[in-house]
Amino acid sequence: MKNSDILRKQFLQHVGQTSPSPMMIPVERAEGVFFYTPEGKPYYDLVAGVSVNNVGHGNRAVVEAVKQQAERYMHVMVYGEMIERPQVEYATALAALLPDPLRSIYFVNSGAEAVEGALKLAKRYTGRSEMISMRRAYHGSTHGAMSMMGAPEGEEWKGAFRPLLPGTKAIEFNDFEALAQITEHTACVLCEPVQGEAGVRPPKEGYLQALRERCTKVGALLIFDEIQTGMGRTGEMFAATKYGITPDIMCLAKAFGGGMPLGGFVASNEVMSTLQHNPVLGHITTFGGHPVCCAAGLAALRYMLDNDVVANVERKGALYEALLADHPQVVEIRRSGLLLAVELGSSEKMFRMMELFAEQGIMSDWFLYCDTAFRISPPLIISDEQIRDSVRIIRGCLDMLV
Repeated sequence: MKNSDILRKQFLQHVGQTSPSPMMIPVERAEGVFFYTPEGKPYYDLVAGVSVNNVGHGNRAVVEAVKQQAERYMHVMVYGEMIERPQVEYATALAALLPDPLRSIYFVNSGAEAVEGALKLAKRYTGRSEMISMRRAYHGSTHGAMSMMGAPEGEEWKGAFRPLLPGTKAIEFNDFEALAQITEHTACVLCEPVQGEAGVRPPKEGYLQALRERCTKVGALLIFDEIQTGMGRTGEMFAATKYGITPDIMCLAKAFGGGMPLGGFVASNEVMSTLQHNPVLGHITTFGGHPVCCAAGLAALRYMLDNDVVANVERKGALYEALLADHPQVVEIRRSGLLLAVELGSSEKMFRMMELFAEQGIMSDWFLYCDTAFRISPPLIISDEQIRDSVRIIRGCLDMLV
């Protein structure tokens, strides 16, 4: 039996599975926009770990930062007790890029934890308990984050785990009239500025402004989930900047860690300080802000800034759109920066594309609330030549659809 066959068998026996049909593609190494199987077959990574590897696989700046920090020290004490240079320098660099008054960053381990912390902070600061999210939103799989998942119909994603948090409700994204449901009883509204798992749904003109105004009017905190849209994905460092809206709290993760597990929620010093009392230690974490993860995230951020990576994101996304939009199998392309949903209008066609992609060397996937479209969200460092070559393969797969 080949080593790869043994590995597959052990994978199925000993690694917890989340679906009855995992992709089962073995990964030997990864570099730039590609990963490779043990046999050397290259795959264009057009998912980037679900918008994680924005600076590409094996980025030398990130790898060196991880090595150097691991040699200095790794875990010392639970987050918030010691002054650790990677945390401080990363928080300072982020604060310089965020709009006022977002200046205080609480580091955690993941996006779901960032959402959990943001929800707790909103309840603590406002003294209210009602929390509103958007239908077709995905915010994580922990109980609190799952409570804020806005299933469009039925209970497919969270029904089996009830009871969940009380006092939650979902409204339609981009529905101006639904904003009236945000009242003086609302602690917070949790919103992706661009809906991801709904199949890349950008905001309508004026919608986020109206949402901001309504939250301000009734005293509810506006939380932006920028876990996928942050760190350059939409063509600005943060989607909040792109759409000209400043939330009260911002959640970050995925690319935030430069490929390492890291999340955070950001607020003003005034709002964040409420976690210090009544009760003290209002939110705690052992590994949040791990120094190696912070060093990786800071190195990735500096790489993007030093190489003007974000400045080219919109153009690269537009190139993908232009090269694919005229194919007869493509119904629509929805896009914000280098986050694209290529709509095929049929789940059967989409799942057939996944089979063809696996054969032809393309890594893509679909969306939790939209299984009729496939995702394109490659590392932001992808070149124009690589875009054109990957489109050549994609169009070849589209040609094979029947």
